[in-house]
Amino acid sequence: MRVIPHSTGALLAGSLLLTGLLAAGSGATTSSAASGGEAVEARRAADAATVTITPANGATKVRPDRGVSVKAAGGTLGAVIVKAGGKNIAGEFNADRTHWRSRWALKPSTSYAVTATATNAEGKPTQLTSRFKTLKPSQTISASLDWILEGNRGKEYGVGMPIILNFDQPVRNKERVEEALEVRATKPVEGAWRWVGDQQVIYRTKSYWPAHQKVTLVAHLAGVRAAKGVYGTKNFTRTFEIGESRISKINLKKHKMTVRIDGKKKRTVPVSGGNATTMEYTTTSGTHLTMEKGNPTRMVSPGRKPGDPGYYDELIAYAVRISNTGEYLHQTAGEIHCLGRANCSHGCVRQPAKDAVWFYKNVQPGDVVDITGTKRELDWNNGWSFWELSWKNWKKGSALA
Repeated sequence: MRVIPHSTGALLAGSLLLTGLLAAGSGATTSSAASGGEAVEARRAADAATVTITPANGATKVRPDRGVSVKAAGGTLGAVIVKAGGKNIAGEFNADRTHWRSRWALKPSTSYAVTATATNAEGKPTQLTSRFKTLKPSQTISASLDWILEGNRGKEYGVGMPIILNFDQPVRNKERVEEALEVRATKPVEGAWRWVGDQQVIYRTKSYWPAHQKVTLVAHLAGVRAAKGVYGTKNFTRTFEIGESRISKINLKKHKMTVRIDGKKKRTVPVSGGNATTMEYTTTSGTHLTMEKGNPTRMVSPGRKPGDPGYYDELIAYAVRISNTGEYLHQTAGEIHCLGRANCSHGCVRQPAKDAVWFYKNVQPGDVVDITGTKRELDWNNGWSFWELSWKNWKKGSALA
């Protein structure tokens, strides 16, 4: 009798059958590859989100201009609380809430506490805290308003009013400083800053301010790095009231001034401008703003001494300054016959007594005085004559342009 050996194929078939039966009996998954993939995904879903806070916990001598940054990986940020001295620090999230940054620079020489929470896809929370302290600057910088604006606090301003900010040290990082300057208005209009040298920056609107509103300047300068090793230590806030719209149009060919208040004609005044015998005695044509006033104001001929031709030294009543080259609107000191008929002054605009008193009593810093009819053009930086620059050219003076 012959013995027939088992074939390899038969053995493999039996092994597969036995494996299938065992698997069916135990309830196990038949695909080992699928089983491994599902396990990996399950573990990933359970992973907690990761939170990173910069500056790190325990850091000292932190640069305040770099602010606070909080990031989440594997989840989204929930609450981010940054405190200093019991006060919350403002900040902003990105669109998908994976990054939070403080809105402004931090205060120097200050301790901060940060608490941040993030959740993963399953809602599992992660919390992280950090405590750090900012550096003490070796040099500081501060800002102040132009003295005319500062001296008028609590009163109203005209619709052409600029905001003029002066610094006690040169500003090298103009972009960072300008980014820290916030202008708020109840009736907002487009505006821009323009730098004049390294220690002055001026804010002007594209069109005149809407009348009867509140404007607030908030200079978030604390912690701003204005130059190498130079930091702001205090924020600066001022609120202005924009009053009625007072726009005076003076035509020196017709020797007439028309005053409109909130768009309505209120007064027509006979005037007399500069006699134009020299450029110095020619009134400038352009958009002026009223700056300061005095009653009386002493006016002395520039560059002349007693006995020189054209010398004068007089006290003039009800004078309102409109430029840095000695131009005022004021009560006429004589030559009444010139009013409404001829230009007879040394460059100022003369008015009859009753009109000069009315103008003086009602004027606001920043009121518009638009003069035409002469051959001498007003320079854009002669006083507050910033409206002489086109809006396009004005914006070119911004460090952020």
